[in-house]
Amino acid sequence: MQLEDYFDFLAPNDIRIKGHRVGIEHVLYEYLVNESSPEELAERFPTLTLEQIYATLLYYLHNQVTVTQYIKDWLEYGEQMRHQQALNPTLDILKLRKTKAEREATKRQVLENRV
Repeated sequence: MQLEDYFDFLAPNDIRIKGHRVGIEHVLYEYLVNESSPEELAERFPTLTLEQIYATLLYYLHNQVTVTQYIKDWLEYGEQMRHQQALNPTLDILKLRKTKAEREATKRQVLENRV
């Protein structure tokens, strides 16, 4: 079995672990940023086998430059999407913000009345 057989290469920016919706970026983020061990990754991603997790780590080690750029692009895309969502909130988000503001105003008013 070849290392690449563990993955579905759906697009240049979408590599999934074969048979799962889990992208390699999720496993590698936990491994690289949160310093999770392979065993902790198996707990975090219970649908993945330890073999699949090790294959993902090995794929990263064999393709470090390419995969590092892949992860950077994924993080940048996520940041762009969060920025867009902040600029163009849905009606539900606007409603939640209004409710939060009303609660905070009520708390301030209660605190001011106690003083």
